Amino acid sequence: MTPTDNQSGSVSAARVWSGRVISGIMAAFFLLDGVLHLMKPAPVIEAFNRLGLPVGLSAGLGVLELVLVVLNLVPGAAVIGAILLTGYLGGAVAIHLRAGSSVFETVFPVILGVGFWLGFFLRRRPGWVSALFGR
Repeated sequence: MTPTDNQSGSVSAARVWSGRVISGIMAAFFLLDGVLHLMKPAPVIEAFNRLGLPVGLSAGLGVLELVLVVLNLVPGAAVIGAILLTGYLGGAVAIHLRAGSSVFETVFPVILGVGFWLGFFLRRRPGWVSALFGR
């Protein structure tokens, strides 16, 4: 059997490291975005105004984003963190749709979500979903 066989329950080192690199890139992006929401530089204020959001929400969204990233980095909380981050990104899509943003701005949160979940799945051994639910 090879290390990537589903029967062995193990994952190749290349797959795990690919997942870690992708997850690291995603985490770095979300950390930067969360910090920028807290700092409120001019581009953040302009974006909030353009999207029709009160600038006062920026700090709360930044804290939420940072908490979700931390949850995703803690192995025992990664699943719930991933689900909550998906909801956060869904909200971003809805806000961009409501504001009439460009296609790229509207689809960008989806791209981030796909990248995030790709890294998440690559780091996991086969059968982790059934183990999560006790099957």
